[in-house]
Amino acid sequence: MAFLWTVSCFAFISAAYGCGSPAIQPQVTGYARIVNGEEAVPHSWPWQVSLQQSNGFHFCGGSLINENWVVTAAHCNVRTYHRVIVGEHDKSSAITSEKVQILKPSKVFTHPEWNSRTINNDISLIKLASPAVLGTTVSPVCLGESSDVFAPGMKCVTSGWGLTRYNAPGTPNKLQQAALPLMSNEQCKRSWGSNMISDVMICAGAAGATSCMGDSGGPLVCQKDNVWTLVGIVSWGSSRCSTSTPAVYARVTELRGWVDQILAAN
Repeated sequence: MAFLWTVSCFAFISAAYGCGSPAIQPQVTGYARIVNGEEAVPHSWPWQVSLQQSNGFHFCGGSLINENWVVTAAHCNVRTYHRVIVGEHDKSSAITSEKVQILKPSKVFTHPEWNSRTINNDISLIKLASPAVLGTTVSPVCLGESSDVFAPGMKCVTSGWGLTRYNAPGTPNKLQQAALPLMSNEQCKRSWGSNMISDVMICAGAAGATSCMGDSGGPLVCQKDNVWTLVGIVSWGSSRCSTSTPAVYARVTELRGWVDQILAAN
């Protein structure tokens, strides 16, 4: 096992950029993999965030949930001196044509029951020091409701700048995507053991595609009622990014109550 180093919409989001509705439509072909990746249509996942060190090194992903907040994985260990990049597709320094926004965290809230040993409650919320400017290339994802059910077998999509093979020398410059089927936790336990998979996790993959190092904290989204909804946060999986082993994500529907509490109090 290895870490993958890698809301109903809020009323105050303007209708023009409602959650889960990209202005630029994504195109997902079957079961392409982030390992041997399929490049995403530029800016078709407008909530995708790159978390970077001050030197521009990408270390984790995240998801914009409104103009003031980003959700990521607790194990990404985000600090207020890190950079939050929105509106990015190609992170190569030679590309200057993208109108990226470089934002700073003002506060980072990590789930009080985050456990680095069991990897339970692998979620953090980043409050931005200044709001993201929403537009064609930057808009929020919807958050899964506590009552939502996303059935095993449902095809969902994960995206990120993670490694395209576990021993690759570096991460890709262009945002990658992969379609993955959700699995039941019972199915997932057959791969990982019953003591490894808890109710605050959801598994996907084992069908020729997977997340890999560098994707951590990024989104697993499913389409519900014609909007893209955040169902999982890239958490952990195979140290060799095996495409026949399920990747494990923090289960947003189980963590939604905590998210609501933090946003309401801050």
